[in-house]
Amino acid sequence: MFFARSPGGMDLTRLWVLLALVTVAWGQYGDYGYPYQQYHDYSDDGWVNLNRQGFSYQCPHGQVVVAVRSIFNKKEGSDRQWNYACMPTPQNLGEPTECWWEEINRAGMEWYQTCSNNGLVAGFQSRYFESVLDREWQFYCCRYSKRCPYSCWLTTEYPGHYGEEMDMISYNYDYYMRGATTTFSAVERDRQWKFIMCRMTDYDCEFANV
Repeated sequence: MFFARSPGGMDLTRLWVLLALVTVAWGQYGDYGYPYQQYHDYSDDGWVNLNRQGFSYQCPHGQVVVAVRSIFNKKEGSDRQWNYACMPTPQNLGEPTECWWEEINRAGMEWYQTCSNNGLVAGFQSRYFESVLDREWQFYCCRYSKRCPYSCWLTTEYPGHYGEEMDMISYNYDYYMRGATTTFSAVERDRQWKFIMCRMTDYDCEFANV
């Protein structure tokens, strides 16, 4: 649903020009409670980690992850460097009522995980393991009152092939990242991701976890 992957990769400047355009487009929905007017930039060095280094990334309060970028380095432990972009949630979703770190997804294994308690992804935490040339992962999730997800779907694989650069940007203003499913190649020592995207109700519901 309006996601883009650049076959040859995408430099940081181009990525953030696109995000700025998305911001303007989303801002047009202000009358409907979707006043997106800013995004959280990358750090100056362009990445949140060095190869083989752990990291912990959280969006600012009231924002969720809308873009993921990564590059692969076979010579540096078949590891990846990562970066993320965040956007404020719309006013009708309200403020996050609680946030938490989900359970760890172990290195070297395929896994599927969504935020519990109907949460939305607002950060990532990861640690590298030399013994398996892979990372373990955790989602940082935030719940918004008693809102529930619906109309969920999976993106295509990111990256398109193991070892490629990864650029995922959400262009759909009312879909939110709730988790991911990943596959791991024991040969390439790399991972492909499909992100789980959902809409959220504009009213409270009684289901604790959908």
